[in-house]
Amino acid sequence: MAVSMTFNSLLDDLRAYLERGTAVDPTVFDQLPSLINLAVRELANRLKILGFVRVVTDTMGVGQSVIPKPNRWRDTISINFGVGTEQVRTPLFLRSYEYCRRYWPDEDLTGEPKFYADYDYYNWLIVPSADFAYPFEVNYWELPALLDATNQTNWTTDFAPNALLHGALLQATPFLKNDERIPTWEKIYEKDVAILEAQDVKRIVDRQVTRENV
Repeated sequence: MAVSMTFNSLLDDLRAYLERGTAVDPTVFDQLPSLINLAVRELANRLKILGFVRVVTDTMGVGQSVIPKPNRWRDTISINFGVGTEQVRTPLFLRSYEYCRRYWPDEDLTGEPKFYADYDYYNWLIVPSADFAYPFEVNYWELPALLDATNQTNWTTDFAPNALLHGALLQATPFLKNDERIPTWEKIYEKDVAILEAQDVKRIVDRQVTRENV
């Protein structure tokens, strides 16, 4: 494996491990990029660790109740917004869609926002509809930008290269009908994932609890 993993170096590593996938092996050659990105998706779906946390800021429109989620959003951690001249940060509280609709059924009425829900996969519902152009901040779990020839690196190549390589090998073995290798790559991959999770235990805390050193 190259000292610094890239999409191209990962392709080379997979070809070396699998002994397949050169230009004269077009079926596997064409499939390897998809297998790599299946491994990226698997890591992002499975792990809720700091490497997949992103923060975005924006401003609510007056009367706006439906706010678009960022690209590659997977799950929301928290939403807060600024209030007053000093922009004191106030959290929005997660509620069900049905609760939000019952609480504030008329979108045309405005007020200081209190709650949010998933409107659908691509949008949030905020109630009450904003009565001011509040700045807001969202912490969320993100799917990293997928890898290809034009996007050579992402968080997984930079900080989880072992897990990405072994995850891609685990994705490749059923495709190659090499089922006897699945337990081998699965065991190594699970160890890689456990290490990433253990490293993150000291970093990730419950965002709804304040911890103080005694």
